[in-house]
Amino acid sequence: MHTNLSAQRMIWFVVLAWTLPAFADVDQPLAPRNIGRDHAQRMQKSRALFKRDVASTLRTRCLRCHGKRQAKGGLDLSTRAALLKGGTSGPVVKPGKAKQSLLVKLIRHDAEPTMPDEGERLGAEEIKSIAEWIDLGMAYDRPLNAQVELDDAWTARRIDDRSRQFWSFRPLQVRPLPRADADADHWSRNFIDRYVLSAARREHLTMNPEADRRTLIRRVFLDLIGLPPSPEQVDAFVDSDDPQAYEQLLEGLLASPHYGERWGRHWLDVVRFAESAGFEHDEDRPHAFHYRDFVIKALNNDMPFDQFARWQVAGDELAPDNPLALMATGFLGAGVFPTQLTEKEFERARYDELDDMVATLGVSMLGLTVGCARCHDHKFDPIPAADYYRLIATFGSAIRSNVELHVESEQPPTSVLVVSEGVKPLKHHAEGRGFPHFYPESYFLGRGDPTQKQGVASMGFLQVLISKPARKRGWYVQPPAGAKTSYRRSALSNWLTDPRNGAGHLLARVIVNRLWKHHFGQGLVATPNDFGAQGQPPSHPQLLDALALNLIRRGWRLKELQLLMMASATYRQTAADDLQDRRRDPENRWLWHFQPHRLEAEAIRDSMLAVSGLLDRTSFGAGTLDPSSRRRSVYFTVKRSKLMPMLQIFDAPEPLASTGNRPATTIAPQALLFMNNPQIRECAKALARRIEAASDTTFDQLISRGYATAVGRRATVTEVAAARAFLLTQQRSYQRDSPAQAKRLAHADFCQILMSLNEFIYVE
Repeated sequence: MHTNLSAQRMIWFVVLAWTLPAFADVDQPLAPRNIGRDHAQRMQKSRALFKRDVASTLRTRCLRCHGKRQAKGGLDLSTRAALLKGGTSGPVVKPGKAKQSLLVKLIRHDAEPTMPDEGERLGAEEIKSIAEWIDLGMAYDRPLNAQVELDDAWTARRIDDRSRQFWSFRPLQVRPLPRADADADHWSRNFIDRYVLSAARREHLTMNPEADRRTLIRRVFLDLIGLPPSPEQVDAFVDSDDPQAYEQLLEGLLASPHYGERWGRHWLDVVRFAESAGFEHDEDRPHAFHYRDFVIKALNNDMPFDQFARWQVAGDELAPDNPLALMATGFLGAGVFPTQLTEKEFERARYDELDDMVATLGVSMLGLTVGCARCHDHKFDPIPAADYYRLIATFGSAIRSNVELHVESEQPPTSVLVVSEGVKPLKHHAEGRGFPHFYPESYFLGRGDPTQKQGVASMGFLQVLISKPARKRGWYVQPPAGAKTSYRRSALSNWLTDPRNGAGHLLARVIVNRLWKHHFGQGLVATPNDFGAQGQPPSHPQLLDALALNLIRRGWRLKELQLLMMASATYRQTAADDLQDRRRDPENRWLWHFQPHRLEAEAIRDSMLAVSGLLDRTSFGAGTLDPSSRRRSVYFTVKRSKLMPMLQIFDAPEPLASTGNRPATTIAPQALLFMNNPQIRECAKALARRIEAASDTTFDQLISRGYATAVGRRATVTEVAAARAFLLTQQRSYQRDSPAQAKRLAHADFCQILMSLNEFIYVE
């Protein structure tokens, strides 16, 4: 019996000696060999908790200020021995007694100074894990120094001040206007012209004179509402002797409900808006159209652009009771997303979804290709991979979901696709798995691979767009009591729109450039989605900054800025060519004449419906896939696998990623479309009926009315003669087969030719 007892004791001591190194802290001497079994089990649990949760929190949130290389207040958290030692004010932890530990009080913000002192506070789960770890004995599985050095190789890159001197990252510059002599004062109408004229003279270019009123009214109608003026509107403007007639015309069009439909389409290009998931199954998102309606309504109401941007990032947090603000968050959920996944693909798909949000935010609002930093530090711009993953963390708990909202006060509630937190997710990879708790944290990923996690990423912003005085100032928002969201996106929206210490100066430059591009045919920055090193520098940097400052000082009102642009002498110029000036500046970079440009596909189609009298002007609501629809083209349902062929032929983009510049191709199918498309033929017949009703039966009057309706001007003598001969020939041709319809069919042929003119689809 004695021998058996001794053997049992020997076995126990062998097992205990073998397991003790796993229980003890690796940088402490081994505990006495008479350690109890309960203590060993507690230390084992503590070590496992440290390895699973606590170590990543300490590395990513604490060691930057309390590590071996920098220990604020003398407190070093990189090893157990250093943590037990405490800081200059004494010990901060009592192993086994979390409630009595000063460290827990500091991270709970129950004592001063609160920790962390920069960025948002630790999450409830992170605090709970640290407290439990201390209660269990506070075991480390290894010192954290080595891991910190590893992380520093890619997550701790610091952006120096030299990087902030790149033109788009610098603060907006206030500089004196170029000096103007009498000639400049004679031509210039506002400060825009002073900058443009100064640059043109430096290049030895001569500015063009002002266009005639018929040209101007058609130009501004197509620019602002995407529809041509009626003959009556043209005649009234041309015949007016009011010196303010042009400005009144602009103000009236800016107030038109069609303004938002025209300019909303421009923004939808930038944010890759569509109403289906994409990929091979391309499941419909039947309630996504509410985001399109938000964009149109916001632009019509002249919502300040900083609010417009903020609501799209965090409308559910900033104005949770406003249906329009909730609709705005559709911006985040408009991208492609696979709907048929295996379980192994779930997490990767989630990181792809977050990547889409961050990448689209970067190019649309900041003009930066932030998504390029997913796998490594950005190769050209000062965007470390760490900054990318801190932005990812901002959206970590945000999910797409359909919610019931009273979009119209007098209408019953309807389903709206929003992106928020604390709501039931849509059917996708998180179904039945308690998302967002399924992926409670966002991680730094090695090479962008979810299987190579390298620590929890805390939220943050692009370092290059944080000014020195503000690096420790927060844009962070303390969630109110009972909040269901983290308010991380509210903090992001504050940084995004802060022109003094955050990214607001770049946000202003980017939207100013987008407006300029659509009014003048090309941007001051020719790459509207890339203001980084790989993009083009601005042709008129001082003008760009002056316009951005003007926008901010006037409360971010886009319509006021557009009125300023379109009132300038630069905008009012003719499109006339000059051989010598063209040789000096073939691309019109220095704006010595108005740059003709083709209408977008939607405006071409809408113009045909408008001049034919067939346009259905009903606004908002669900769209359609019926190509014979007579509503404006912005109300077509955008299904990624079933885009409108007519719009695609004229270069409407595929909504897979942000489009800043649409191409303007010239291809044979475009001419064939005008010859053979049944909807275009229907418009031609309707236009023929319209001009027949408004004129006598003589060919000359019919021709005159046709030109006035289609292109807003009188036909020349040569055009009248050619059209008369064409009508006679066509009418005789139809007499053989359709004598009763010969005249009307000939008229329809003539109207189809009018809508096929280059002049019909170009802004001159």
